[in-house]
Amino acid sequence: MTVRTPVRTRFAPSPTGYLHLGGARTALYSWAYARHFGGTFILRIEDTDLERSTPEAVQAILDGMQWLGLSHDEGPFYQMQRMDRYREVVKGMLEAGTAYLCYCSPAEVEAMRERMRASGEKPRYDGTWRPEPGKALPDVPAGVTPVVRFKNPLDGEVTWNDVVKGPITIANKELDDLIIARPDGTPTYNFCVSVDDWDMQITHVLRGDDHVNNTPRQINILRALGAELPQYGHLPMILGADGQKLSKRHGAVSVMEYPEQGYLPEAMLNYLARLGWSHGDDEIFSMEQFTEWFNLEHLTASAAQFNPEKLAWLNNHYIKAADNERLAGLVRPKMESKGAQFDGSPALPAVLALVKDRANTTGELADAAMLFFRQPQPDAALLTQHLTDAVRPALASFAERCQTVEWNKAALAAMLKDVLAAHSLKMPQIAMPLRLLVTGQLQTPAIDAVLELFGRETVLTRVAKGL
Repeated sequence: MTVRTPVRTRFAPSPTGYLHLGGARTALYSWAYARHFGGTFILRIEDTDLERSTPEAVQAILDGMQWLGLSHDEGPFYQMQRMDRYREVVKGMLEAGTAYLCYCSPAEVEAMRERMRASGEKPRYDGTWRPEPGKALPDVPAGVTPVVRFKNPLDGEVTWNDVVKGPITIANKELDDLIIARPDGTPTYNFCVSVDDWDMQITHVLRGDDHVNNTPRQINILRALGAELPQYGHLPMILGADGQKLSKRHGAVSVMEYPEQGYLPEAMLNYLARLGWSHGDDEIFSMEQFTEWFNLEHLTASAAQFNPEKLAWLNNHYIKAADNERLAGLVRPKMESKGAQFDGSPALPAVLALVKDRANTTGELADAAMLFFRQPQPDAALLTQHLTDAVRPALASFAERCQTVEWNKAALAAMLKDVLAAHSLKMPQIAMPLRLLVTGQLQTPAIDAVLELFGRETVLTRVAKGL
């Protein structure tokens, strides 16, 4: 596949809702393709739907892009700030004869379509006001403000080689003369997109396959403008694990809910990259590797399925690899909300280094770390069960030797073995009561590592309560 250079891609969401997984994947692929070729990635906000577009949705898109680290090179451009440009192009098309004024009311157009449905034809605008050589147009009705329609070719076909789906052909007779400007002069979606892609010199358009039917209309408008066509690629939708359309039940929520749920952006990016693209059997890779590998040839035409277990597995990998200081910044607010006491406690990054291996989210990581940042409240029945008369002398010996032992994991492990040997006990017999007294629970990481982090003074104070 030949590549037009310099590569210029765009992500053009409508701010009528949050940035969801499908949109984030589209943004990622467009960003990566531009980065692969050293090109330009453009962010464009298609905000002409005034009834549904909101500033909050715009901010949600910008926040999602920032969290994912998908930085744009140009923009964000807002279509509502480009109205003068659209009107200029409409005027030029009217003068060139590639667009015309139509005075039909919406009711008249609907009546046309009803007649066509009744006769078994595809419902469409019938071209009443379309100028043709030798054709007499109706008299202009008084008091009616016209719309502007694009003069779509009547014959032939629109064909493009979709970089995801392969060759697609749609007959022009399937397309009616699209309204490109409403009576109040505001332009319509397909027209704005075409002008924007032309002005911004977009070379590659990657978007969801719900836009396939828009593409022939946009191609015809671009051809009428004398513009070079971009390459189009339509990505299949993302399905839930049950094969149904992605819904909130599956995870079709705002991308910004994922950091709230404890996911790292690098895990989300890695996961999204594999939802429709592959590089052999590689499952885990950095964004540097991804942009080096990414191409359009390995995009898949089949729908991808969202698998929350796979995302959690990836997140666990990235949590284990993450800098502990960074993790501390993410989990500390979660722990504070749970009543964590940080004064006189172990260093949080050191605790996270110990407990992060089994955490799938930063929420689970915060839960695992809490045992180091709250006062232990061991269950009385468990203490009775594990703190037996046979164990107390060994525990006293342990406490005595704690006064002088070098306070590190290796020295503590060796000292525990000596105490066990001296009292003819096995490790669980002293480890269980130690865990209860020091942490308040029976399940903890390795006891020597736990003791090291709590520190000599805290361990001695808590063990003394059991003697």
